[in-house]
Amino acid sequence: MGGGSHDVAVTPHAPFAPGTVWLVGAGPGDPGLLTIHALNALAIADVIVYDALVEPNVLSYAREGAALEFAGKRGGKPSAVQRDICERLILLAREGKRVLRLKGGDPFIFGRGGEEALALAEAGIPFRIIPGVSSGLASLAIHGVPATMRKTNHAVILATGHPAPDSEIEWASLARTGAPIVLYMAVSSLPGIVSALLAGGLAGNTPALAVHGATTAKESVVEATLETLPKLAEEGLIRSPAIVAIGAIAAFRSTIANHLLEFGSEAAQ
Repeated sequence: MGGGSHDVAVTPHAPFAPGTVWLVGAGPGDPGLLTIHALNALAIADVIVYDALVEPNVLSYAREGAALEFAGKRGGKPSAVQRDICERLILLAREGKRVLRLKGGDPFIFGRGGEEALALAEAGIPFRIIPGVSSGLASLAIHGVPATMRKTNHAVILATGHPAPDSEIEWASLARTGAPIVLYMAVSSLPGIVSALLAGGLAGNTPALAVHGATTAKESVVEATLETLPKLAEEGLIRSPAIVAIGAIAAFRSTIANHLLEFGSEAAQ
């Protein structure tokens, strides 16, 4: 059940009506990166269907009495089937519940939010979409790594390490663009991805950065190069879930690290 331990006054800027679903992004982990609309939803929802990447301290903002249902999907481990999750959201809404579907990061960036929105629309269920702070971009930003920089890149590529079944990503083609690549859910796939990027002409000494558990107590950061990524992952130094950035932008952290306050530190308050 929801903890309701936080005394947070949140203005209900948008109505959360019974029989509706909110698809909400919870950000990378730290509750300070929740939107006001996300806090509003947590304070009102009857049922919260949440993913594995939603931090427990975020759930502590749920109202007292709210039902919490885990529907996590983790690569390589037993997890809920997407079809079942969609059907559960529809059933709860038809029961007249205020249903909060809570996802780590942003639900529309490799969060399957689009699939759930389509299922709700086809079922005739009213829903609202609340974007969240993208884990991929936030993981870099808090460590001083800009996704774009005028002198290095005018584009950035977001890619998943786990494409849909029967589909492939043309990594060699992405390498030839020269744009930095930000990888989601790619730790177990790094050997193949790196090999393909090298074959596409990306230099082995291209800067890389991996961030595990950004903005949480489990956070760790590893500076690397493209060619060293697989070995670091094999040795357990790069752990899942992690965001991996490959390209010139990854070198910025080492340049400014001595002057960058840690996210959430007392010095930053």
